[in-house]
Amino acid sequence: MSQKPEIIWPDYYNPKNSAVHVSNHLKIDAQQEQIWAWLVRAALWPDWYVNSANVEFLEGNTSDLEINTHFRWKTFGITIKSTVLEYVPNERIAWDAHGLGFSGYHAWIIQPLEEGGCYVLTEETQHGWLTRLNNMFLPNRMSKYHQIWLESLAAKACGGMPPEA
Repeated sequence: MSQKPEIIWPDYYNPKNSAVHVSNHLKIDAQQEQIWAWLVRAALWPDWYVNSANVEFLEGNTSDLEINTHFRWKTFGITIKSTVLEYVPNERIAWDAHGLGFSGYHAWIIQPLEEGGCYVLTEETQHGWLTRLNNMFLPNRMSKYHQIWLESLAAKACGGMPPEA
């Protein structure tokens, strides 16, 4: 890896302007395309990521996330609406999140490593009263679950491509 990749933050969600910022990363011993395929096949998240439920695409006939995809899903017990705002196939994806008492921005970067496998980075920032409350009473919860997401993604990607939609 030549240099650590960086998230391209919208100003509002820049970590310096946000109540909460978490960053997690993991080396995954799988090809970039396999990691990407599992990450963008959002309808399958509930099958392998414990903190995801009820993923529903709000328009279109796609089975994968792509730029401007609008979707609704449940995470941390809250139903949220998201839109994919950044999309570079096999490299980076980011979506916003809006729900009762919070808004956020969640980004992912997948970078191949010279020695094989990929470095996967995920970061999220959030604003809102619910964010501040959760951070006060459960300060490491989001970081813990993002690490679980990465490790679950690794397990799936190392097993090959997801099933066809």
